[in-house]
Parts: sequence; structure tokens; C-alpha cells
Amino acid sequence: MARRAAGLQPGSGEREVEAVSALVAASSEPAAELRKRVVPGIVYLGHVPPCWRPLHARNLLSVHGEIGRVFFQPEDGLGQRRKTLGGLRRLGRGYTEGWVEFRDKRAAKLVVAGLHNTPMGAQRRSPFRHDLWNLKYLHRFKWSHLSERLAYERQVRRQRVRAEVSQARRETEGYLRSVEKGRRVLKKVEAVPAACGEGSAVPGKSWGFIQRPTEREIRKRKELPTTQGKERAQSHEFTEKAQSKEPLLTKIFHPGA
Repeated sequence: MARRAAGLQPGSGEREVEAVSALVAASSEPAAELRKRVVPGIVYLGHVPPCWRPLHARNLLSVHGEIGRVFFQPEDGLGQRRKTLGGLRRLGRGYTEGWVEFRDKRAAKLVVAGLHNTPMGAQRRSPFRHDLWNLKYLHRFKWSHLSERLAYERQVRRQRVRAEVSQARRETEGYLRSVEKGRRVLKKVEAVPAACGEGSAVPGKSWGFIQRPTEREIRKRKELPTTQGKERAQSHEFTEKAQSKEPLLTKIFHPGA
């Protein structure tokens, strides 16, 4: 009776519910597709001028698209020491490179295509008007990759510092051992005269070793027998000549002999 009074046929309510659910599903499909299509993209900054902070990058790049996370790599201790020696300590700690995450990778690609190799400061009085954008879009690069890389570099740096500290500790311990050994040797040397008496002489220690002969000494040894043989031959010849001359001299000076 109620259905007839309302002018509804049997099963018409179920049909209306199905039609409404179909409309809701059709309207939600484009939104889901848009959500799937929106993929974040990461842009790499290769040049970071002095006094440039992540806030500057966020303010300048947020005009072209929605920005998520921003990370700048700070300088190491060597860069800080160079600044101190060059008189640039007032500039503070600088950055070497940076990464900017856009919510949509299409906006990131457009930013790289439009701002690469253009002045960073658009205004005339901007301190960065002489610096150029050095941007690069990182294909298939995610923020998790950056986190893993930074964690790996941090671990490598810790291991290097740990190895340097252990090497310095070993060198220090070796030096201390050598110093202590030298002290013990000096004590032993000082204790020997006291044990033998002040007037007694301490025999010096002689080191017994044989040094190999040099080439000059070997050459002299080889030449020595030849020179001695030559001298003997000359003396023998001289004696023979002297003996052959003796009868002639006796006849001259002693004719009656």
C-alpha cells in the first residue's frame, strides 16, 4: 500500500541505489587516476652560492610548483678552514650541493627546463644575481635513495675516523714503549759502575761482525800477486846480470887474482 501511495513500483528503490553508487564510482575513478599520476620528482642543485640557505630555495622554487622536502649538504671541516684562512669566516657555514623534492615530477621537469643556466636573483639588488642555476632532474630517483646514500656516507666517515684514531693510538703506544725501554737500558748502564765500584773500569762491549769487502779491495787483492811476481822477476834478472859482470870486474881491478 505504501509503495502504491508513493507511486513507486517494486524494485525501483534498489535501482536508484545502484545508479547512485555507479555515479559515485565513476566520479571517484578520475580522482584515483590523478592520484596515481601525481609522482614526486627530485631536482639536484649542483651549485650553492655563499649565504644561500634552504629557505631561499624554497621561496624561489615554490612559485613554480608545490615543494616537499629540501636538503642541503653542509661543508666539511676542510672548507671551513679554507674560509677562515681566506678571511671569509663572517659568511658562516656554507653548503656544497642540495636536493629539492617537488610533489609533481612534471613541475620538476618544467623547472629544470626553464631555470637551468639562468640568474638565480631576478631583482637587480639581489646578492645572487651573478650566480646561475645549476639544476638537474634525477630520473627514477627517490628520497629514500638519498637517505640511504647519506647514511652510507656517514657510516664511512665514522669508520675512517675510527681507523685514524686507532692508528694514532698504536703509534702513541709504540712511542711510549720505546721510551720506557730506553729508560730501562739507561738504568742498567748506570747500575753497572755502581756494582763494580767507582774506580774499576767497565770493559767496553765489542761488536763482532765481518764486513764484506768492497770492489776496490777485491781489485787490489787480485792485482797484488801480479805486482809481487813482477818485482821478483826484476830482482832475479838484476842479480843474474850482476853475477855475469863479476868476472870482468875482477880481471880489470885484480889482474893477478
